[in-house]
Amino acid sequence: MAGAALAGLLLVGCSHSVAAAGKSTSVFKLKIGQCLVPPTAIKAEITSINAVPCSQPHTQEVFANVTYGAGPPGATTTSVGTDFPGTPAVMTYANGACLEQFQSYVGVDYQDSTLYYTYLMPSARSWSSNDRRIVCLITTTGQQLTASVKGSHL
Repeated sequence: MAGAALAGLLLVGCSHSVAAAGKSTSVFKLKIGQCLVPPTAIKAEITSINAVPCSQPHTQEVFANVTYGAGPPGATTTSVGTDFPGTPAVMTYANGACLEQFQSYVGVDYQDSTLYYTYLMPSARSWSSNDRRIVCLITTTGQQLTASVKGSHL
């Protein structure tokens, strides 16, 4: 993700002001359960993001880390070559993989949730450095959260 490509709703909440205080964290080191304040400037690629304690205002939370092509348990894996498969292919994979992880983290099916998800995905540039990681993020429509959404049934 040497410059993780932003996708989906990642910056939906950015028009609302959230204190950007927090620890700048490499997108390569994001862990499940970390709460984040997304950048206010829209960029095609990012290398770091502000992580904050979940008790502080935030609009995103890491809920899964998946590897492109790994597939869910029991599924046929996607062929992963050295050439970047293209943004549409990576986005399709990320959408399915993140959706599959949503309910086990939040505690309710995505269609019944008030939350949304988005993801950070490899860019064509980071792909050439063997980056295949997709970081799945819970997000809101801009309202701030002040607690983890894990098991919240929101």
